[in-house]
Amino acid sequence: MTREYPPHVYGGAGVHVEYLSRELAKKIEVEVHCWGNQKLDEGNLHVRGAEPWAELLQGTQEKFATALEAMSLNLAQVKTLSAIDIVHTHTWYVSMAGFLAKKLFNIPFVLTTHSLEPLRAWKAEQLGSGYAMSSWMERTAILDADAVIAVSKGTKADILRAYPEVAPEKIHVIYNGIDLAEYQKTSDTAALTEYGVDPAVPYVLFVGRITRQKGVTHLVEAIRYLPRNTQVVLCAGAPDTPEIATEMRQKVAEARRVNPRVVWIEKMVTKAEAIQLYSHARVFCCPSVYEPFGIINLEAMACQAPVVASATGGILEVVIEGETGHLVPFEPDPVTGFPSNPERFARDLAARISSLLANPEKCRQFGAAGRRRVEEKFSWSAIADQTVELYRKLIKPWRG
Repeated sequence: MTREYPPHVYGGAGVHVEYLSRELAKKIEVEVHCWGNQKLDEGNLHVRGAEPWAELLQGTQEKFATALEAMSLNLAQVKTLSAIDIVHTHTWYVSMAGFLAKKLFNIPFVLTTHSLEPLRAWKAEQLGSGYAMSSWMERTAILDADAVIAVSKGTKADILRAYPEVAPEKIHVIYNGIDLAEYQKTSDTAALTEYGVDPAVPYVLFVGRITRQKGVTHLVEAIRYLPRNTQVVLCAGAPDTPEIATEMRQKVAEARRVNPRVVWIEKMVTKAEAIQLYSHARVFCCPSVYEPFGIINLEAMACQAPVVASATGGILEVVIEGETGHLVPFEPDPVTGFPSNPERFARDLAARISSLLANPEKCRQFGAAGRRRVEEKFSWSAIADQTVELYRKLIKPWRG
């Protein structure tokens, strides 16, 4: 059960589900129930999409429409399930479908958490009063799930902190993965030329959504502290709210007054285009303020880009300081989760980036080490094996 599935993928959870379901289908039969009008039957993989109830949303305020959409789809999709052995949900958007499937069909329920609502207070800006509903849906499901998959050890600690009622033995750490054949360094630069990036000039790259969580505005603030005329490529689209879109536009305009070499690609690019951007970046920057795992760093490392990232969450288990990149000290505000000192965080980002810009050989070494690390630790085949093993352990006692 997932909100995102190709072609409707906009974040790390959608990437995770796409590759995991494909790999699982090599081992077991898999039904993917997602948002959107689609249907696919390909070997063991069966995809079924659904749309929200239109009548439920008529006259609904936009800010909490998303939560109502989620609930309506959870109800619509759970009624289509039959003769299944186990239900597995990804993100709060579909968590109630898993909860209800367990009750209706007497099957075990697995929940993968890619983020936690109590740790994302800024979601109230996006969802309005719907944030209370999303939080309730997540809490209800996570407390009732038979197994919770955390995408990092840091996420497991966050779950226990946010939901202390959850038994630690119920939480299983299974990392995100990367398609090593697809994500690898390429010499192609067609996408760079198309989007106005100068391949002959070293550049700093950001890839991600325009959201508080991804911290892109902090990287934009850091531009003023980078060496003069540093080429910065912001591959940033899909803003969470009109407000953050406006804020991002203002900050980029201010940054361009200091440094005209800021290239902003205002959309989510294709995988092939992203791979080209990763492959030729001098430095990839992940300034997230909250990141349970950070699959984007795996993508960059697989393409041999050195990484500068916030020292927070699951990033600490992906990026190795002084080996595959640099980790930037991050002190969150205890209430908002944003940097407690935004200017210092921006300066620290700029300092780590600047040190790598000045040392191409170290960038090459970090990039090669990053590729080796993803090959050794983050293959989808191994992750699918761990997931199937968990399924079998849960199904056996359930069946008696």
